[in-house]
Amino acid sequence: MTPFILPASRLNALVALLHSDGLAVHGPVVRDGVVAIAPLPDASALPHGWTVRQEPGTWRLERRDDAAVFGFTHGAESWKKLLHPARVRLWSAERTEDGFTVTEAPDPPAPYALFGVRACDLRAMAAQDKVLGHGPYVDGVYAGRRAGAVVIAADCAEPAGTCFCASMGSGPAATDGYDIALTELDAGDPAAHRFVLRTGTDTGRALAARLELAEATPADLAAVADIEAGARAHMGRKLDRVAARALLATHRESPHWDNVAERCLTCANCTMVCPTCFCTTIEDTSDLSGDHAERWRQWESCFTFVFSHVVGGPAREARGARYRHWISHKLSTWHEQFGDDGCVGCGRCISWCPVGIDITAEIAALEQASPSPGGAR
Repeated sequence: MTPFILPASRLNALVALLHSDGLAVHGPVVRDGVVAIAPLPDASALPHGWTVRQEPGTWRLERRDDAAVFGFTHGAESWKKLLHPARVRLWSAERTEDGFTVTEAPDPPAPYALFGVRACDLRAMAAQDKVLGHGPYVDGVYAGRRAGAVVIAADCAEPAGTCFCASMGSGPAATDGYDIALTELDAGDPAAHRFVLRTGTDTGRALAARLELAEATPADLAAVADIEAGARAHMGRKLDRVAARALLATHRESPHWDNVAERCLTCANCTMVCPTCFCTTIEDTSDLSGDHAERWRQWESCFTFVFSHVVGGPAREARGARYRHWISHKLSTWHEQFGDDGCVGCGRCISWCPVGIDITAEIAALEQASPSPGGAR
C-alpha cells in the first residue's frame, strides 16, 4: 500500500480515533524522570522534545533541541507490562456454609491500542505471542489482553548506546506485526514536521482512510530510507547471533562463567526488563481468619534460588551458572524451543544492570575463552 503523510499537527487525530473506537490507548510518557508506558489521553502526553542516553548501567533522560515526538529509544518498561502483567490475580475464594465459593479472575480490560511500539518490541511481542498465545497451552490472561489490540509502531531514528537490534534482525524499522507504522521527519522544522504513515493490516488501512491523508512523495520515502540506514549504521552494540549460538553450546564449562559470577548480583533486573522473558510463579494467600483466599501469578526469574529448586536444593546454585542459563536461553536454546532468538537487541538488560554487565561483551569475551572443565555448575 502507498504510504501517507500525517502532519505532526494531526498526530492527535490518530490518538482520538483510537479512543473513539473504545480502545484503551497506552503509550510512552515522561513520568518521574523516566519514559514509562501509561494511559495516553492525547498526543500532547507523548515525550515531545526528549531523548535518552543509555550505556551499561546508565539511563538518563535529556532534553533535545527539537520537538521530536519519538526522539528517544525506550525505558525499562516494555509492552509486556500490559499483555503479560507482573502480578495478576487468578481467582479468589470465600468460605461458605457448604465449603468455598470461588470467583474467577475478572474479564480482561478493553482492547488495547499500543501507541509508539519500537521494532525491537514488535519482535518481542511476536515472541510472546508464540510462547503464550499459540500452541497447545495458551495462556488465558495473555490471550485475553492481546485480543483485539491495535499496534501503532514508531521507527527508531537514533539508537541508544546499548542497542543492537540490527544484529538481531529486529530493527530499527518496523517490518511486520503492526497495524500502522510511523516514521518521523523534520522534527526541527515546525512547518515541515510530519510522519510517514505505513499500514500493515486491514485495521490500519481503515484507520488511515478515516484520517483522509495525502500520499507520501518519493522524496518522503527516500528520507525514510535514509533514516533507517543511518540508524542501522549507528547501533551502540553488535552481536553475531549465529556465532553466539554455537559458542554457548560448546562453552558450558568455560571459566568465563566464574568471571561473570564475580560481578553479577543475581538481582534479576535483566529478566524483569527483558521484553521476552515470560517465566512466572504462583502464590497462594489467605487472611488470618482463613475465610478468604487468593491465588496470584507473578513474574519469576531464573536468577533466584527457588527457580530451579528441587529435592536437595537449587539445581543452579552458582551465580555463574544462573547467568549462563539465562544468556544461553536467550541466544541459543530458545531456538530449540521456539525456532528463533529469545533476544531482540533492545539493550535493556545492559542499561538496567546495576553493574553494567553487557550481553554482547560477554559473548565477545566467551569467544576468546577456551572450554575448560570445572566451571559454574
